[in-house]
Amino acid sequence: MKNKLLAIEEKAENALRRCLERVPFLKIGSLLRQAAAGNFQVDILVTIVLPDCKQELVVEIKNNGQPRIAHEAVNQLLRLREVYPEGYGVFIAPYISTQAAEICIKDGIGYVDLAGNCRLSFGRVYIEQVGNPNPYSVKRDLQSLYSPKASRILRVLLNAPKRFWKTQNLAKEAMVSLGQTANIKKLLGDREWIESTSSGFSLTEPEKLLKEWSENYTYQKNTIKEYYTLKSLADIEADLSQAYRGKGIRYALTGFSGAARIAPNVRYQKAMAYVSEQSEEVVSQLSLKEVPSGANMLLFTPYDEGVFYGVREIDGISIVSSVQLYLDLKNIPGRGEEAAMAVFEEAIRPTW
Repeated sequence: MKNKLLAIEEKAENALRRCLERVPFLKIGSLLRQAAAGNFQVDILVTIVLPDCKQELVVEIKNNGQPRIAHEAVNQLLRLREVYPEGYGVFIAPYISTQAAEICIKDGIGYVDLAGNCRLSFGRVYIEQVGNPNPYSVKRDLQSLYSPKASRILRVLLNAPKRFWKTQNLAKEAMVSLGQTANIKKLLGDREWIESTSSGFSLTEPEKLLKEWSENYTYQKNTIKEYYTLKSLADIEADLSQAYRGKGIRYALTGFSGAARIAPNVRYQKAMAYVSEQSEEVVSQLSLKEVPSGANMLLFTPYDEGVFYGVREIDGISIVSSVQLYLDLKNIPGRGEEAAMAVFEEAIRPTW
């Protein structure tokens, strides 16, 4: 752990130096790591020499730049003003998002990240660089938040974003472990997308969560079989509903098939449905012919049964939840995104 702290301190110092070197009339007079400051400790204390004065930079380093962590760093730097009333606070992290940057700016705190983004504003000095992508791309973080089991929790939250949940109740509803639920709560808390009270916690930024999830989702994780039928799409969807229901197999329309029942203006030429198991008997009964191309009926065996959460019936036919519809549509080339937005405006936004 100590080696990790030393490594990020060294990288933070180098990032800060690169940022300051952009100002030709500025020199670094001294730089001290782990400086004692009364009851506090400063990660890096820098004295800047300017043509007409000196300026102290008080630096707080974190190994995570999520909004919640940014708030903690800013609050620590504001407390350090008791010891360094003329000091300029700087927050450094591997990557600082736009939201985290806004938190710093609001309280007059500078920031630098290891991707090269920065904003320092003190005296005659103003340095700003934004737009560099995250080279540390939180892959592990995203994999944890959008894994199959974690996705069950997200579906529950997004289908009732105003509801306050106790961790145990949410775990039971999503059919996952308490540990998994607590981990997802932490990840959402780091993004400041939830609100916690004595009644539990609830989503405060459902749209941001759905957007990020859609960017890290693909319906192609499912096992997909492609078929061709001579029947009309309406007929094959109705027949499929009866056939799978008769076999006791879970099914639910998705994609354009589901969207057309929520947003009537959606037009489509390919039916889509989830089935909990593929049945050759049903395929034969429906006269579906498996084809390598030109399919007009897609059957998905889900990567996780969580896709069935929130299924409801419309005109006697099972449809996946609006959240699941949005995710599946957003990933379909062509008019998928347009249909996804229609579902969002017609069925999701009004509930939020």
